[in-house]
Amino acid sequence: MGSKLGSSLMDDELVEQHEINVTPFIDVMLVLLIIFMVAAPLATVDIGVDLPASTAQMQPRPDKPVFVTVKNDLSVAIGESNMAKESLAGALDAATNNHKDERIFLRADKTVSYGDLMEIMNLLRDSGYLKIALVGLEAAPAKP
Repeated sequence: MGSKLGSSLMDDELVEQHEINVTPFIDVMLVLLIIFMVAAPLATVDIGVDLPASTAQMQPRPDKPVFVTVKNDLSVAIGESNMAKESLAGALDAATNNHKDERIFLRADKTVSYGDLMEIMNLLRDSGYLKIALVGLEAAPAKP
């Protein structure tokens, strides 16, 4: 049998350690840092839209802007004259003197659904008019 020489009752007690082991804490923080570095670029969405914010400065208007209006009963008008959706392309060609690069100002009633508005935008695109600006009411800037 073995015996301890010079041992006493006080030597058998565990000594309390008052220091925190920070190595696991640092490992967890580095893993979280890597996760956020990978996930942050994936969370951003970059969609190009040709519209200013509603609180932006007013842009200069052309001399004779061409307004296409979609009313709440889904009737379409160019300027003040109502027309059928099928004759929209011909009427726009007459209003713009066949300049397909002219900006078309599209405005719609609040009650018009998004799908119906997209249908009109698709008709404009199919007719060759790619510069479309959505018209809305100017709002006061939000207070922080």
